Amino acid sequence: MKSFFFPMTQLSVNVNKIATLRNSRGGSIPSVIQISEIILDAGAHGITIHPREDERHITKQDVFEIQNFLNSYNAKIAKNGFPKKEFNIEGEPSERFLNLVLKAKPDQVTLVPVKPGEITSDHGFDLKNKTVFQTLKPMVKRFNDEGIRVSLFMEAEFVGYPLVKELGAERIELYTGPFAYAYDKSPEEGAKSFPIYEKAAIEANKLGLGVNAGHDLDTNNLQLFSKLPYLAEVSIGHRLVSQSLVDGMEKTIKDYLRALSQGNEV
Repeated sequence: MKSFFFPMTQLSVNVNKIATLRNSRGGSIPSVIQISEIILDAGAHGITIHPREDERHITKQDVFEIQNFLNSYNAKIAKNGFPKKEFNIEGEPSERFLNLVLKAKPDQVTLVPVKPGEITSDHGFDLKNKTVFQTLKPMVKRFNDEGIRVSLFMEAEFVGYPLVKELGAERIELYTGPFAYAYDKSPEEGAKSFPIYEKAAIEANKLGLGVNAGHDLDTNNLQLFSKLPYLAEVSIGHRLVSQSLVDGMEKTIKDYLRALSQGNEV
């Protein structure tokens, strides 16, 4: 049964909220770079950012400072034989975002649909919409040509997954908001929601698509969600950073890794 899953689901930590706290006061405290280093030292597998056009959290300057930090960090740990920490950039399919990603050269780009004025991403792409499909197609190709892995933010309704494959993306990121909200009501409600995601992951895998996930996952609901078939990576920000305010960042990262490992040593 264990071989049905990735050996260890990767944890990429979204540091947007660190930048939000910094921006609320101005200046450079807390340092996004310093916190990113603590996160990686504690065992996380990568850093995620979502540089929005209004720069309300991650700024364009942050993007390249994090890029330089990760390059240096990876060069240092490579000397000791440790695997590379990945850089994942999320954003809308726009010319602005395309140019930013092509300059920053992350390991993965996660394309997400963005609505004007939204607080956070709260829905996946509707690829049956021809305008959406045609907007994404040249962007995915550009990223593929540059060797950047592409993931598309999708809901658990898997009928659109063949179109993800047709676009040339390598992964989907499952929008887990509905599951997390159900689990917040009770673990039993979360368990009722979970089979929808199981089926989605299995269907994605049949198409050769990797499976990422994100949105309001935490150490409680990961007790169940970490059992998702073929789960390669979770990207977690708001709830992880919120927990770290109580427990400290290092302990929080280790708690999340423990939840993802299903009780195995991490």
